[in-house]
Amino acid sequence: MSVWADLPGQAAVVEQLSRAAAAEHPHHAWLFTGPPGSGRSNAARSFAAALVCEQPRAKDRGCGECHSCRTALAGSHADVSVMATENVTFRIEDVREWVTKAQDKPSSGRWRVIIIEDADRMTERTTNVLLKAIEEPPPRTVWLLCAPSPADVLVTIRSRCRPVGLRIPSIGDVAELLVRRDGATPELAEFAARVSQSHIGVARRLARNEDARARRDTIVRLPLRLRGVSDAVMAAGELVELSNAEAAAAAEERNAAERESLLHTLGAPETGTLPPAIRSQLRALEEEQKRRAKRSLSDSLDRVMIDLTTFFRDVLTLQMGTRTELVNEYLRPELAAFAEQSSPEQTLGRLDAIAQARKRLQTNVAPVLAMEAMVVSLL
Repeated sequence: MSVWADLPGQAAVVEQLSRAAAAEHPHHAWLFTGPPGSGRSNAARSFAAALVCEQPRAKDRGCGECHSCRTALAGSHADVSVMATENVTFRIEDVREWVTKAQDKPSSGRWRVIIIEDADRMTERTTNVLLKAIEEPPPRTVWLLCAPSPADVLVTIRSRCRPVGLRIPSIGDVAELLVRRDGATPELAEFAARVSQSHIGVARRLARNEDARARRDTIVRLPLRLRGVSDAVMAAGELVELSNAEAAAAAEERNAAERESLLHTLGAPETGTLPPAIRSQLRALEEEQKRRAKRSLSDSLDRVMIDLTTFFRDVLTLQMGTRTELVNEYLRPELAAFAEQSSPEQTLGRLDAIAQARKRLQTNVAPVLAMEAMVVSLL
């Protein structure tokens, strides 16, 4: 199966990148943009795999079967590096390190590929460090930057990159991917794709994790059980607890995999006391995981806001009679009853309250306080 198999609904992008991977000298810098869940990082990794593919014929590159394709997609290819941050912005020291690494020749393949996820998290000073490397690129290095939109990257960088624009895939495309790749039933795949609004990562978690589906259902049903301020205060605390549980569940599997991979790489003994050098590296990994946990909670809280928004979006759809498909179709009777008891103006006010809460959570406001203010506004 080719490296492009997990990019649902992106036929134009796949054609563009396939041609570039087959070229003798592809452009040295690319900017992948698209809404959250469109698969920016997946597209960049697929392109990186195609660039280092071992197939001798240009038209066959990106086979997905050779050692280079498999290791590039798995994140373990020596010539494919992924630059990511769990902080608010990239540290300038990290960018300087990768700029230095970009000068190295590929160890085994045709190209050294450096993927920068969340390129929009670069400050202007940090971007200027990267700019020189892109202006004067090494002959065998290809930069792949990912950001939500071209406007999120400084124009000096944007103007030197070949654009790759991804779109939100259809519900059917995402459902097909979940059935084929993750073994979900067609019914579950369609449900996960719909309620995630075609966000591939969220849809996959919902399809694979029953607890995640239960948490989302609790969040979406919250407006149905609000009767007064006391209910709102209790519900706000519950939302924060659900966010913590979601963040912990998302981190647990990743943290365990990172620990196991590190121990394997360092040749740690299976039993007995670990040597001091290995214990030191484990402590460093654990510290990094703790720092990442803060961002994970922030992302989980934002996801709660998005799920709540779908409830009132559906309510407004019913009130306005637009006949647009509902995100939460399985709740249609409850949504219809709620819509009859309020006006479109009230629904818009509640949507504004959720949007305001999302903005507050991006600052240093305590999550419980932001949630309490929001839920009270939903009464």
